[in-house]
Amino acid sequence: MTRTLIFLLGILAATPIFADPPQVENVTTERAGMGWRINVTLSHPDRGWNHFADGWEVLDADGRRLGYRELMHPHDHEQPFTRSLFNVMIPDGTRTFFIRAHCSQSGWAETLTKVALRH
Repeated sequence: MTRTLIFLLGILAATPIFADPPQVENVTTERAGMGWRINVTLSHPDRGWNHFADGWEVLDADGRRLGYRELMHPHDHEQPFTRSLFNVMIPDGTRTFFIRAHCSQSGWAETLTKVALRH
């Protein structure tokens, strides 16, 4: 009985019950030639290569992807952190878009961050 309990506790300790999604802390935009530069600041409790914020995407109001920024490594000791995506082509007349972050373990965050685009 004791061995079984210790085994089950070991499994529970090694299995994340809740994986915290990445949080979008800030978004800035600037015109860059024909497109836009999108700067996104994320925070996430990165825990090395097995669990880290590994990307974010730019979506229009209909959910179509306008751009994707892959994050290639964990940022355990750099929180929050900012990364940019260049030459994002945002259709004329667009006033808002959305940012959604991705976690290597829990997938896409449920929360979309609405961004007002200032032309």
